[in-house]
Order: sequence, then C-alpha cells, then structure tokens
Amino acid sequence: MAKDGKLDAEELARRLESALGENLVSLVLYGSAARGTHVAGRSDINLLLVVRNASVEALHAVTPMMAEWVKAGQPAPLIFSDEEWRSSADAFPIEVEDMRDAHRVLAGKDPLDHLTTRRSDLRLELEREVMGKVLRLRTEYAVAAADGKALGRLLVHSASTFFVLLRALLRLTGGAPPARHDALVKEAAAAAGFDPRAFDWVLAAMDGKPPAELKPYDPVAGGYVDAMEKLADYVDAMDR
Repeated sequence: MAKDGKLDAEELARRLESALGENLVSLVLYGSAARGTHVAGRSDINLLLVVRNASVEALHAVTPMMAEWVKAGQPAPLIFSDEEWRSSADAFPIEVEDMRDAHRVLAGKDPLDHLTTRRSDLRLELEREVMGKVLRLRTEYAVAAADGKALGRLLVHSASTFFVLLRALLRLTGGAPPARHDALVKEAAAAAGFDPRAFDWVLAAMDGKPPAELKPYDPVAGGYVDAMEKLADYVDAMDR
C-alpha cells in the first residue's frame, strides 16, 4: 500500500471487513485526509477501528494487513472495543469532537452517532493537554536550541498537535474551527491573545514553501514557544 491516496485506505477497509466479518463495527477516516488539508507524502492517513471484540486473539485476524499498512509508512489505526468507544466521550472529548468535525466512514456504521461530550470534560482535557504539550515543547526547545535544523524539525513536528488544541479552544469559545491552518491560527490567536505571526514559519514549511533556514537560537522558534506559553496561560484561566 502506498503512503498517499484515498484508495489505499479504502483497500485496507475492504480487507479489514473481510478479515473481521461481524466483529467489525466501524472503520473511519479522520484527520487531515478527511479535513481536506492532507499533503501527499507528508501527512498521515489516520484511521479509527471499532470492533465488538478487541481481545488479542480476535485481533490476530488483522495482523498481516496492519503490519503491511504500518510498513508502508502509515500509523496503525486506533483500535477500540465497541464498549470502550461508547464510554470514551468523557476521557477523550477533544479527539471525539475533532473527529466529528471531519471524518468519513469507510466501513460499518458511524461511531459518532449518539456519542455526546460535555463542555466541562472538554475544558479539563484541553488544560491538561495544552500544559503537557507546552512543557514538552519547552524541554525539546532547550535540547534543540543550538541547532537550527533541529529547531525547524521541532516546530513542524509539534504544530499538528497544537492545531488540534487550537480547534478545541475555538469550540470552547463558541466558534467553528476553520479547516485551513492559517485561518485557524488567526482566530485562535485573537481568542487567546498570542501573536499569530509566531506560526508564519511553520505554516510556510508545512505548505512546502521553503522558508529561510532557522539559525541557532533563532527568535522565530523562541516566538513560537512564547506563543504557546501564552495559549497555556489563557486556557488555565478560562471559566475562572
């Protein structure tokens, strides 16, 4: 299976349906490929697999095709039992609502039907996730600061996670998150009070436009870290 292309996910869906039979509840495409921001050769194909029986024995049926999918460069699908998925809304409200905004059912039923989340759970997970990601970003910046190329990799690698959190922030503030990353950053920055220009370099890099190579201790990277620290401060103070 090739790394890019909708047909590859559909081929995997057919093979999983055949292997799992009645055990398959849902297979869903989500993330950038469903949102329309997928970049062939650089973006992952994200899949959610829900099954009735998620025991290790039951999953042996899909081991060969899963291994082939991962060998082709894609992340393995998230696997939930049907019972786990139906009770996941309080633990993973950010992920559930992000998936609800952009997903496509490849096999089985739509797992988002009748699954509801609470604002309080979304607010709690957002605070925990933002603080955790900012602490990790700060640590990784300290390690990479003297190497411009490493700084560039850090910014690009971290941005996808922060985009998910920015979308969650806008849902909490009553907005509908834009699909385009530049529009998302602009609206989230206006809500949280950070400088949207902090994302200019990473947005250009993700769009395939070759920005200037970062230098050791580059202020571009420092500004990005500072912006995400302001995001953490804003989320920490929400609803208080």
